Amino acid sequence: MSQSPYPAVAAGPPRPSLILRPGQMALPAGMERYPVRGNGAVLIEIEAGDTITVRNVEGGQACELLAWGKNGAIDAGIFGEKSNSNAAGIKALLADGDDSLASLRRGLERRQVQLDQPKAVRVFGGATPAGTEQGFTVARDGSMLIAAPGGPMLVDGHDTATPLSVIVRRATIRPMAKSQLGDPLADPVLDLRVQSATAEAYFVKAGDYLQIIDVDGRQCTDFQCFSARKLDKGRDHPLDVTTTRTLMGSSYPMPGLHSKYYDQDMEPLVEVVQDTCGRHDAFALACAAKYYDDIGYPGHPNCSENFNRALADKGVNPRAGWMAINFFFNTAIDAHGVMVSDEPWSRPGDYVLLRALTDIVCV
Repeated sequence: MSQSPYPAVAAGPPRPSLILRPGQMALPAGMERYPVRGNGAVLIEIEAGDTITVRNVEGGQACELLAWGKNGAIDAGIFGEKSNSNAAGIKALLADGDDSLASLRRGLERRQVQLDQPKAVRVFGGATPAGTEQGFTVARDGSMLIAAPGGPMLVDGHDTATPLSVIVRRATIRPMAKSQLGDPLADPVLDLRVQSATAEAYFVKAGDYLQIIDVDGRQCTDFQCFSARKLDKGRDHPLDVTTTRTLMGSSYPMPGLHSKYYDQDMEPLVEVVQDTCGRHDAFALACAAKYYDDIGYPGHPNCSENFNRALADKGVNPRAGWMAINFFFNTAIDAHGVMVSDEPWSRPGDYVLLRALTDIVCV
């Protein structure tokens, strides 16, 4: 009997697909992708041997590249090219006052980049077909700015700025769980690294911004805070997710009109300004000793006991299980009223930016 050219069909209803390797990165090891929006730019740290490919996604978009060494001196030879531009497009981007490029300006100042006589490389142009690519090889360690310059398009024009896509292939593959932090959004007052399976308490003044970063991605991050004035009076009323859901009408606050977290007195403590992840957990308590005891791991480190230790000298009474907002975890309530969880959505470098609405003690 000849073998059938068609694959065997399993009997019964369709079966769902399975996650064979949960948490696997979409790109191969050593490959990084950076989107550059029209009228935007990205700053990338580069090392000798790296290869960079710039793709003109929609066509017709110019690209300017600027590279400099550790001393801030600009040199196109770092990526194997000769300068053919005075970086007019980059200078216009930095001078137009766009708030989205504020962190880029600070990054250039922090690196002491000398922009008095910039020598850039300009590739592509108005006649470049969509999908055109150009590659470069890095000769020396340094930093690189890749921009998609443009300007306001006239009503009768056809020269709108469009995005570029940059692929970096690293000569030296960085080990997992060793991600590098991006430039800070502003000069930090406190830079606190919370190690795995620990908790840290700290004070934030009203009006200050608090950026919580998932350094390597997919890391659960319980956050709790208290009004400092109430703690001074012996009242330890924490951020309350049930009160917050009631007042905000959503699973958890997001940037916009419904952005505040409240305590049990309905006093707003913090508001969400930016959120690059968008999926969190505000339904269950932070993990506690009972959870690990019940599943057979007595004595396992847990967030509730870590909270108790970190808050011991802050006038906060210990609890067997702490309510919290778990940034970067992923839970929801399904149509049957069941709490479900899935792989976290957070990627390396994802963050939630909060603004303190009163003096708070955080953990």
